[in-house]
Amino acid sequence: MTVRFRLKRATALYGTYAAIAVAAFAAAFTAAMAASAAFGSGKTSAFDDLNRSRPLVSLGSESQCERYGGLPARWRDDPRAGMVHLRGGDFVFGSKLGYEDERPAGGGKTHVAGFWIDQTDVTNAQFAAFVKATGYVSDSERQGGAVVFHTPTRDEMNARDLAWWTWVKGAAWNHPSGPGSTLDGRLNQPVTMVTQADALAYAHWLGRDLPTEAEWEFAGKAGHEGADLDTAPRDEHGKPSANYWQGVFPVLNTNEDGHVGLAPVGCYAANDFRLYDMIGNAWEWTRDVYTGPHQSHTNGDTAAVAPLGRKHDTPMVIKGGSFLCSRDYCVRYRAASREQQEADLPASHIGFRTVSRDAS
Repeated sequence: MTVRFRLKRATALYGTYAAIAVAAFAAAFTAAMAASAAFGSGKTSAFDDLNRSRPLVSLGSESQCERYGGLPARWRDDPRAGMVHLRGGDFVFGSKLGYEDERPAGGGKTHVAGFWIDQTDVTNAQFAAFVKATGYVSDSERQGGAVVFHTPTRDEMNARDLAWWTWVKGAAWNHPSGPGSTLDGRLNQPVTMVTQADALAYAHWLGRDLPTEAEWEFAGKAGHEGADLDTAPRDEHGKPSANYWQGVFPVLNTNEDGHVGLAPVGCYAANDFRLYDMIGNAWEWTRDVYTGPHQSHTNGDTAAVAPLGRKHDTPMVIKGGSFLCSRDYCVRYRAASREQQEADLPASHIGFRTVSRDAS
């Protein structure tokens, strides 16, 4: 299958989209193990026996994600609460079907060692617990604002490029729409408007780290290879299996996936490693500096609306796409997708999850 991408307001030509078969996971561990026991040429799943009998987060449907309070079982009692263990292994790091900066590293297999990883994005509830325990003040609060998405009017679209982005004074992780807005009803959503430093501060509080780009992609691909990884995520019934943009970006979202903006974590089926929302909903910080061919900011260069005179910090790799990725603009709702984001620039479509690596 040939996939061609044209950047910056051009239509991304994906050819014929194949429906993605997404297995439904039963709550019991045995069903989860059966679903992920084998992939590609009879390999053993990286989702291993260290997960046996652990109280894994049970999500994957609208009713479950709506009921979820945002804190995994045994939160703060179990140092691995809300995480699964992956034994590591070899995988194809990158894609031959996407953008130029996604070409496979080294032309072959890349190895990652074993690690634990959060089943979901870090939620507002989890980040709030961190702030309460430590008194941490986020970068968005220090900077006095953050970059926020809104659906632009026709006049705004005619007046300026990237009209869907606005620097909102007073916007922060706990004031997601600006002054006066709160986290009421949003504690189970991914925390956003956090910088890479904020994400690292939270991770270090728990004795963890942010994933490398390779670790994140290994987890996101969940043992699979092939062209299906580069198609729009849909289940066996043709319904979107992730929170991304359907319709004409940025003015019309048809809400086919059930969510116009951020969704609570875990509203869609997990991948074969029992990880939720690796694709869509919110981009996720990694610990890696962005290197390689630099594509234009097809998620919209958020730095363009930051306060004048603000220095641009080091571009870091973010992964997974967000609720703003669409067929006609971003096309980064794929495990191999990568984007650059200034390390110190908080935005309303970027969150994170943490990892804990095995001792070498």
